[in-house]
Amino acid sequence: MTDIKIIQGDITKMKADAIVNAANNSLLGGGGVDGAIHAAAGPHLLEECMTLHGCPTGDAKITLGYDLPAKHVIHTVGPVYSGKSSDCDMLRACYRNSLDLAKKADLHSIIFPAISTGAFGFPAKTAAEIAYDTIAEWQKENSKYKMQVALCAYDDRMYQLYKQVAA
Repeated sequence: MTDIKIIQGDITKMKADAIVNAANNSLLGGGGVDGAIHAAAGPHLLEECMTLHGCPTGDAKITLGYDLPAKHVIHTVGPVYSGKSSDCDMLRACYRNSLDLAKKADLHSIIFPAISTGAFGFPAKTAAEIAYDTIAEWQKENSKYKMQVALCAYDDRMYQLYKQVAA
């Protein structure tokens, strides 16, 4: 059985062991959710990110949450949509690697934004399906590990897509 919450709102105001940042390869902040997380976390997040030396697409790295309600930020770099099947593989890797990293850090609650659906241009419906299916698969493979997972939509359109996929 899958247990994935669908929520709507501002991920920077949400309390969890970790929120996920849809970052760029530099990890030094950007637009959209990335810029919002960096702004809300304060300058220490940028300082810690500078020590990580970037992140390859599909991979994930973890930092403290600083001024955020979340204890940690897991930064993952989604693919810039090109229409190739490798885009879907890379997006799946973002969710899987973020969940694996959270488990390795002994975290038990994680909130994901809609990775790659903003400036990176990934079609929202396909991205929602990949997110939901990948998380559900991970939960099945790690059924003995208690992890509360939420998909957070910033706007109503993405929220409705998540609800459709979860139905």
